[in-house]
Amino acid sequence: MSEAPICGDARQAPRAGLPGRLNRLLASPRFQSWAARMPLLRGRVRREGGALFDLVAGFCTSQSLMALVELRIPDMLMDGALPAARLAARCAVPPERMEVLLRANVASKVLRITRAGHFALTARGAALVGVPGLREMILHHKVLYRDLVDPAAFFRGGTETELAAFWPYVLGAAEAGDAQLTRRYSDLMAQSQRLVAEDTLAAIDLRGTRVLLDIGGGTGAFLEAACAVAPKMRGILFDLPQVAEAAQERLARAGLGARVRVAPGSFVRDPLPEGADTATLIRVLYDHSDETVAALLERIYAALPPGGRLIVSEPMTGGARPSVAGDVYFALYTMAMRTGRARSGERIAELCRAAGFASATCLRTRRPFITGVVVAEKLSI
Repeated sequence: MSEAPICGDARQAPRAGLPGRLNRLLASPRFQSWAARMPLLRGRVRREGGALFDLVAGFCTSQSLMALVELRIPDMLMDGALPAARLAARCAVPPERMEVLLRANVASKVLRITRAGHFALTARGAALVGVPGLREMILHHKVLYRDLVDPAAFFRGGTETELAAFWPYVLGAAEAGDAQLTRRYSDLMAQSQRLVAEDTLAAIDLRGTRVLLDIGGGTGAFLEAACAVAPKMRGILFDLPQVAEAAQERLARAGLGARVRVAPGSFVRDPLPEGADTATLIRVLYDHSDETVAALLERIYAALPPGGRLIVSEPMTGGARPSVAGDVYFALYTMAMRTGRARSGERIAELCRAAGFASATCLRTRRPFITGVVVAEKLSI
C-alpha cells in the first residue's frame, strides 16, 4: 500500500533553528502542563487553548446555526422568549435534541436564556431575521459544506465542486440560456446587495457623476440605490440578456425606467456601452480569473473619458493582515466556484494601474467583512 503524500516531511527536514526549537517547546505536553500551573502563564494558556478548541468545534457551530435558521426558530422568537418544549413541538424535534440545539446557539451568542429558563434572541440573533439575504445565504451554504466534505482533496484541486454548477456566471449557464438558474442566481445576489450598496455609497462620492455604467449589474439593486443618493445622475446597466430582462422590470417598478438604460451583453466579449463618466464593478471581479479581470479593466479604461472613474466594490482579503471574512470564507468560496478568487484591495489597485489608470486608492468601509472599495481614476487631459 502506498503512503499518502506528506507535506514538509519531518524526516527530510533540516535541523531546526531557534523558531523550530521554540515551536517544539510550545507543543510539548510537559511544557503545556507546566505553563497551565504558572500564575503568569496560565491565563495565556487558557485563552489559547480555548481559541484552538473553538476552531476545532467551528463546524459544529456553523451546523447548529444552519439548523436554527432552517427550522425558522429566530422568526418564532421575534415576538419574545419561548420555552424549549414549545419550540420542540412547533419544529417536530425531540425535546432533548431541541435543548441541545438551543444551548449550542446560546454559546454562539445568537440566543440567550432568560431568568425563567426560556430562550430569546440576542441582537445577533435578531440580525438573522432582519439582515437582507442573510438567511438565504446561510441555507445556501449546504452546497459549500458538501464541497468541503474532503478538505484535503478540495485544496489539492481534486474536488468537482457542486458550487461551481450553482452559479451560472461561472460555467456559462446564463449564456447557455438556463433562465431558471440565472434568475435563482440573480435573486440571491439582489437579496444580499442592499448592505453592499449601503457601505459602498457611504465610502464614495457620486456628486459630479453624470452617467454611471454598472457593469455586471444584475437586476439593478446597486443602480437603484445609487440613483437614490444622486438624484440628477443617469445610469446604464450592462449584463447578460437573461438578467437584463429582470433588471428592466425591477427598475421600472422603482420608477427609474426613464433614468436608467438597460444594455444587454457580455462584458467578456461584447463592446461596453458608451457615454458614462463613471463605471462600477459591484461583486464582479472575484468571480473571475486574473486574465479575465485584466482584460475587462483594460476595456473599461478605454471606454471611460479622460478624468473618468472606476469603482470596484466586493469582498476582499486582508492582504498583509489576513482576515477571517476575506482569507477564510470568501477565499474558499471563490475557490469552490473554480474560476474566481478573492483579492486584496492592494492587488485590485495594482491590476487597475496595470490597465492604465493613473491612480487607484483603497477606501475604508464601514464593514470590511461585507465589502471593500477601490477607486481608480483615469488621467485628465
